[in-house]
Amino acid sequence: MSIIYALATPPAQSAICVFRVSGQGCLKVLPELFNSRLDEPRYFYKTEMYSRGLFVDSVAVVFFKGPKSFTGEDSFEVYAHGGLAVMSKIVEVFAALGFQEAGPGEFSKRAFLNSKISLSQAEAVSDLIEASSKEEASRVSMVLSGDFESQVFDFSGRLDALRVLVEGEIDFTDEDEVFVENLADLEADVSSLSAEFSSFAGACSSKKNNLSKPRVLIAGPPNTGKSSLFNSLLARNRSIVSSIAGTTRDLIDSELVLQNIVLTLGDSAGVRDTDDLVEGAGINISLSEINKSDLVILVFDAETKDSVSFFKKLLGESEHLLVYNKIDLSDERPEGFDLFVSAIKMDGLNDLRKLLDKQLSYSKSEPDLSYLVRERHINIFSEVSSRLDLVSTSIKSNESLDVIAENLKTCRDLLAEVVGIKTSDELLGEIFSSFCIGK
Repeated sequence: MSIIYALATPPAQSAICVFRVSGQGCLKVLPELFNSRLDEPRYFYKTEMYSRGLFVDSVAVVFFKGPKSFTGEDSFEVYAHGGLAVMSKIVEVFAALGFQEAGPGEFSKRAFLNSKISLSQAEAVSDLIEASSKEEASRVSMVLSGDFESQVFDFSGRLDALRVLVEGEIDFTDEDEVFVENLADLEADVSSLSAEFSSFAGACSSKKNNLSKPRVLIAGPPNTGKSSLFNSLLARNRSIVSSIAGTTRDLIDSELVLQNIVLTLGDSAGVRDTDDLVEGAGINISLSEINKSDLVILVFDAETKDSVSFFKKLLGESEHLLVYNKIDLSDERPEGFDLFVSAIKMDGLNDLRKLLDKQLSYSKSEPDLSYLVRERHINIFSEVSSRLDLVSTSIKSNESLDVIAENLKTCRDLLAEVVGIKTSDELLGEIFSSFCIGK
């Protein structure tokens, strides 16, 4: 395979940036790139990076010799200063050496192809990066650690043992060899396996192929300080703030990181009757997004507090918080509100962050579930459970052992797909295309 490289950190100005390189023969260029002798793998070296004799940057380098690396190939990492110009120069260096820019998930794909990780673990790498809460990260880590895979292999082994009995009975029936002494014992073994597998499958849940962050929408009447609250929560000016009603005419999204969870925060257009077609389109978007959100923050002030009942009726059963804004302008604290804040003065925002963190972390936690997996895993487990039930029914009905053997083989093949022992190239392409560049 070719030598690949990728920026493994965000392409934005920061303290450091990290480049990863992997592929057979990539270590041969180290003496050409760095002015220090790099003798020992897995050691960090402080050195200078050069390209054709020209200084690039002061960097740190660590290299790995295959197969003792993440990808199973020779590889190295460069830790440079996180300036955009520096990143650009390093990209030019690698391109000049003939290295190819890695595609999404290509490092993890090589790790899978080189038997460093299973397919379910590779998927867990991506899911862990996308996890939006500690609970999700913990449940994905159970897959990444190998515990999930170990259980799949255990069930696979037990299926193999049952297949040996059934297929042995079929193949050697004319040679006085007895593999299945009575069908009742075989049915009991299948039923026990089916019950335990159903319990294992029930401990798994999915996020429809990707982990979704909870969505919080800021809504309410125009000019109540929704955009100011949005900007203050994010601690930056992301939304336009104006005293003119109807300023926000489209939906604006951003990511908000709290103590225990990461959420998507949306600022919407104020809802009111209007003849302005553009503003009206924004209001329609707001009404549509309300139904898609996990939580709606309704923002009011002294002039709009009487419209609370209208908006609560508009939301129906949707989860929401009632926030009274602009307390810096008045000492009034009307009843029925969850929080009183001043978006401009930043008063009460810590309480709002804590309330969001608590409410969304609680609603997303599922303590009875152990593993957070892909939808394809759930579909496979459902098929395996159905076929095990079918095997049990076939035994009770004294059906042909060939039918029973075929269903057991199908169950075994399905479990092999979970960890990637038997997986089509098309499925691999679909799975790894959702990964980050550089992972």
